[in-house]
Amino acid sequence: MKRREFLPLLGAPALEPFRLKAAAAAPAMKITRIETVYWKSRDAAPFWPHWVWVRIDTDSGHSGIGETYPRNEVEASLVHSAVARSLLGRDPRDIDRIWADLYRVFDYQVTGGAEMRILSAIDLALWDLLGKSLNAPVYRLLGGKSNPRVRIYNTCFPHRHDFNKEPEKIMREIMDGYGIKAIKIWPFDGAARRNRHQYVSHADIEAALFPVRKLRDTFGDDIEILMEFHSNWNLTAAARIARALEPFKPMWLEDMLLPGNFAQYRQLAEATSLPLCISERMAGRMAFEDLLASRAAKYVMFDLCWCGGLSEGRKIATMAEAYHLPIAPHTAAGPLLFYASTHLTTASTNVWIQESCQRYYESDWLKMLENPIIPKEGSVAAPELPGFGMRIRQEAWNHPAAVRQTTGA
Repeated sequence: MKRREFLPLLGAPALEPFRLKAAAAAPAMKITRIETVYWKSRDAAPFWPHWVWVRIDTDSGHSGIGETYPRNEVEASLVHSAVARSLLGRDPRDIDRIWADLYRVFDYQVTGGAEMRILSAIDLALWDLLGKSLNAPVYRLLGGKSNPRVRIYNTCFPHRHDFNKEPEKIMREIMDGYGIKAIKIWPFDGAARRNRHQYVSHADIEAALFPVRKLRDTFGDDIEILMEFHSNWNLTAAARIARALEPFKPMWLEDMLLPGNFAQYRQLAEATSLPLCISERMAGRMAFEDLLASRAAKYVMFDLCWCGGLSEGRKIATMAEAYHLPIAPHTAAGPLLFYASTHLTTASTNVWIQESCQRYYESDWLKMLENPIIPKEGSVAAPELPGFGMRIRQEAWNHPAAVRQTTGA
């Protein structure tokens, strides 16, 4: 068997006796109802919502919650118009079969975008449901606790300070308050917008280096700096930026190019001494196999709300491990993404670091969750509760501005 044929099988059910045994012990169930909840804008609620929740109910009384983002109205509509009726009456324990059936339908329609995102949400809901039906945290169904605690970094979403002007204040707060010693910033995005993603000048680079230099001058090598680029650049500009950043020794350069053309990513990897992190924007293990085969990435990033859910994320993680590469999940979105990612990283044996956002655990989550995950000593732990263990306040689920839709048997 060739390597490319073997790698997708690494996460197959036949190689997961622990999970199969656990799933077999779950009570017989049938899906009876699917509900979606979302908000039309981030300003519609006090917790900055930009996701859609998908809740799957069963005749046994068990339920599970999934999540995706950011085209909430479209995603919710597709759940009810294209998916819900095909799920009603099915056994939610058949997670892999349901995933494969939905993927084949979506692939026929050119899979990706909203289709892959709602498949991700449904898959997450099924895992949450399975854990609840077994009274077990999901990480136990994935093989157990490889990492009692998972190291995190901070992504600087708008909160108290502007990372372009005062990154050292953000760094000091998260170091002193939570023991976090890694920070992600994206100071080159402004130049990309101004220059329409076509070129970068020496002046652009010098201006964008200001927060990087300030962090390194203030904290030295006691911290890690992660550079995000949001796929804004062409190869020539990316190589120029990478060379300018080399003296500052960032942990990684994330998504400098648009994903897909991995030969160009390989050229970029060869043009700099800095490691590349790729890519939260990709979906499905087949795309990640092409990435891995290119030998361009040193860190493999994926988003469980976009890549195909936990079922696909754990396969991608195993594929990365076969290439001796670590994973670093993207979590800068809704709360369930963070909870689900923490269960995966708790169970995985090739985790480098996981994303977190100071704004979320200091502000938004406190207003909507009964048990927000709060970092301690630079790390987080998965809840020891059934399923993903995320407990939503009823006032958040039933918020007056929430748009709710239900499909039942």
